Amino acid sequence: MAKTGTTTQGLRAAIERSGYYPALVAEAVEAAVGGEPVASYLVHQETTFDSNEVRRHVTVLVLTDTRFIVSHTDEQAADTSSPTPYATTSTESVKLDRISSVVVSRVVANPEKYVPGTLPREVVLTIGWGAVSRLDLEPAACGDPNCEADHGYTGSSTADDLSLRVSEAGDGPDTVRQTLAFAQALSEATAATAATGR
Repeated sequence: MAKTGTTTQGLRAAIERSGYYPALVAEAVEAAVGGEPVASYLVHQETTFDSNEVRRHVTVLVLTDTRFIVSHTDEQAADTSSPTPYATTSTESVKLDRISSVVVSRVVANPEKYVPGTLPREVVLTIGWGAVSRLDLEPAACGDPNCEADHGYTGSSTADDLSLRVSEAGDGPDTVRQTLAFAQALSEATAATAATGR
């Protein structure tokens, strides 16, 4: 389930509608947002299965005029550190000029029959700001198939701070539409920040 919008009141209502520890999530997000007006937001709740346990997770993305805020809240079963179940919530505030990439991957069924404006079957939103990078290395080689020299390594570094996947089948068409709307708002905000240099 995802909700998106453009007001602080709407953000609070979307967090409450998610039903996932709304008081805890709202307090953490509102503290991170502070007094800034909300330009856009996305609330996405997902359920995962880990061995014999069902785990819930909520991600809240908020865009203000100057920052991108991401909040994650996870629930944990009782363990050796806590005799009762508990939740962990974290927020990160990123200045818009630090956002290095906003990647929107769309999966479309029957691409030969695609009509502009048709919703994708699945969307993956990946946002990078340099906090987490993935480095993929492999042995380098030259064009000579008989060469036995050590050419070192080659690879690529990918910004991978946040990746959020939604699908029409699992989350519904509104969630796909809302994720695309938030991605567009974030892309436009980062482009405007780059153009003005603020």
